[in-house]
This record gives sequence, structure tokens and C-alpha cells, in this order.
Amino acid sequence: MQVIYHRCCGLDVHKRSITACRLKWLGSAWDREVRQFGTMTKDLLGLADWLAQEGCTHVAMESTGVYWKPVYNILEGQFELLVVNAQHLKAVPGRKTDVRDAEWIAELLAHGLLRGSFVPPVEVRALRELTRYRSSVVRDRARTINRLQKVLEAANIKLANVVSDIDGVSARQMLEALVAGERDTEQLASLAKGRLKEKREQLVEALSGRLKPHQSFLIAEHLAQVDYLEGAIERLSQQIEERLRPFEQEIGWLDTIPGVSRRTAEVLWAETGGDMSRFASARHLASWAGMCPGNNESAGKRRSGRTRKGSPWLRHCLVEAAHGAAHTKNKYLSSQYHRIGARRGKKKAQVAVGHSILVIAYHLLTRKQPYSDLGANYFDERDRQAVTKRCVTRLQRLGFQVSLEKLPVAA
Repeated sequence: MQVIYHRCCGLDVHKRSITACRLKWLGSAWDREVRQFGTMTKDLLGLADWLAQEGCTHVAMESTGVYWKPVYNILEGQFELLVVNAQHLKAVPGRKTDVRDAEWIAELLAHGLLRGSFVPPVEVRALRELTRYRSSVVRDRARTINRLQKVLEAANIKLANVVSDIDGVSARQMLEALVAGERDTEQLASLAKGRLKEKREQLVEALSGRLKPHQSFLIAEHLAQVDYLEGAIERLSQQIEERLRPFEQEIGWLDTIPGVSRRTAEVLWAETGGDMSRFASARHLASWAGMCPGNNESAGKRRSGRTRKGSPWLRHCLVEAAHGAAHTKNKYLSSQYHRIGARRGKKKAQVAVGHSILVIAYHLLTRKQPYSDLGANYFDERDRQAVTKRCVTRLQRLGFQVSLEKLPVAA
């Protein structure tokens, strides 16, 4: 095979050690050298110095876990780096060692047979860490509220049957009063605010429980944890907003998509890197994100259409946005969701709408313009004749005689 890179190196990266195989093309044969390095910073600096002395131009490593990140941080800017999916590097079975793995990576790299993963610039990677941690904290908050609900159920307090959010203003004041020792249900129900005052009798019944001392302690602990997590979310959001200040206009464009909130727009920007020129097309972006049907065909038969594994953070964000878009009215995405959901089910409809949101985001950032909705009747207007024929046929099958007459155009 043709040699593409004459001086390159393959790295088999582990938690405590790195096996490096340097290849140098001599014109008719390979000069091969294998060395072992630690993963401390001084060891990685030694690895960088050795690669520079050997004149290496390209370095490839497996992307297993997070162990590639320290290596990437040290070597970035000095060499052309490829972080490769470990599944793409399956060597010939048998004789499996770290040295063989490093040699195999180096050989594939030398012949140009490796495809590197998308690693965004350092600023985007920092933003990714912030948005991903915020998403984790938001989930922790939801889990804490669920634990709080379990404690209330165990204490025969059915507050969730009356209020829509047990972490709302009214419910929060009632829970804090319970923790403080108040047991008069009439007094507790009087803490209701707004429209919840109309449910006073139901609140009195819901708050008549059997709260034990240890349960009161657990409620106080859960409320304190919710307060801490909400503060952490607020601090993270401020940090993310500060880093995205130069891209406020682009975030605003993404925010115009139905179902996409400010927080979702920030995650979309962080996970895709914001620069759409990195992707050849919107289809390429959807394939990279794992938001399109899979391609598995053999002997002319389609074996599976399951979506491939992409970024779980981006997928969760898009499915969540699709759920929000499905509940909008008179919008294209809502119409698409109900159209697909009726035939294929809600989960597949959410993935399809998430795919559409990602494609829309690609075009908005490429064309530098806000979102313009196609309308809820887009699918009907796309092929008016077919829709008309289908509706007439259904009515005729029900025993009706149909005659069509166009409505006059409104002035």
C-alpha cells in the first residue's frame, strides 16, 4: 500500500502507561522503535520531546475513556493529532499486547487508513465541560426532588396530588413550615399563593399525614440540597453566558427554533463547536451526531436502521428540544412530530424531529439568519392534489358523495 506519512507514531494510551511506536520510512523498509512512557505531565513532556527529535509529523491514539485528554493537551499544536475510535482499530485476533496495538495504530496511520474524531478547539472544549456539568447538575436536582417526593409519600403527605410542582413557591413554604414543626393543616394550607388558594380544602386533606422526626430531617436535607444545586446551576449558567458573549447573535438565532430554549441553544453550540464549516453538509452533521437512520445492508437486504452512537449529550439535548417542539401550536416541527408519531410511535418521532432541529441549526449558522417557520400545513400544501384525493376517497368509503368547490379568496 502507498505510504502517506513517512514519520508517524501510534500511541496505545492507558491510565498509567503509554506505549508508543514510532515508524520511519527508509524508502524500502520501516525503521520501527517502541518505547514506554508514564502518564504524569513530566512523562508526557518527555514523550513530546522524543517525538520532536524523531521528526514525527502525525500522531494517532485511541479515544478510550478520558485518558487521551492529558496526552492531547501536551501534544496539541506540535503535531497533527488523530483521536481514533477504538472500535475502528480492531486488529487481527490473537497475540494481543500493548506493543502490537501501538504498532497496528502506527501502521494504519502511515497508510492513511485512520479517520480522526472531531476534537474542537480548546475554548469549545472548555465550554463543553461547563455545559455537560450543568446538565449533570440539572439531573441531580431532578433526582433530589424525586427523593423528596418519596419521603412525602412515606409520611402520608399527598402534596404532589394537589400542586403541580413540589418545589414551587407555595409548596416550598409549606414544606419549610413542616420542617419547623408546624402540624396545623389549616395553617399550612393558608400559605398557598395565587390560584392555589382555590384548592384550600384539598391542601388540608393532602397535608394531613404522619410525619416522623427522621422524615422531617430528610425533608430538610433534600431542600438544602435542592438550594445548593440551584445555586450551582445559576453559577454555571453565568459562566457559560460569559464565555458565549461574543456569539450572542448566533445563540439568538438558535433560540428562534421552536422547542429550543436558551440553555438548549448553548448546548447545541458547545457540542457542535459552532463552526459549521467543519461539516461537509447538514447530513454529515446529523450522521456525526447519530441522529439519522443507520446503514447496515448485506446481500441486498436492509438488516437494521437503528441510529448509530453519537454524542449522548447532544442527543439528549435534541430529544428534549423535540419534546418541547411537539407541544407548540401551528408550527412545522409540531406537525412533523404528530405526522410521524401516528405511524411510527412517539420515540421515533422525537428522534426525527431532533434530526430536523439539528439540520435547521446547521442552516441557520451557515446562512447567518433567524428561523423562519414553514407552517403547520406545509405537508398538506406540498402535495395538495394527493391530500385532496386521499380525503375524498376516505369519505366515499364511508358512504358519502363528495363534491368539491373552492372557497372564494378573502380580500
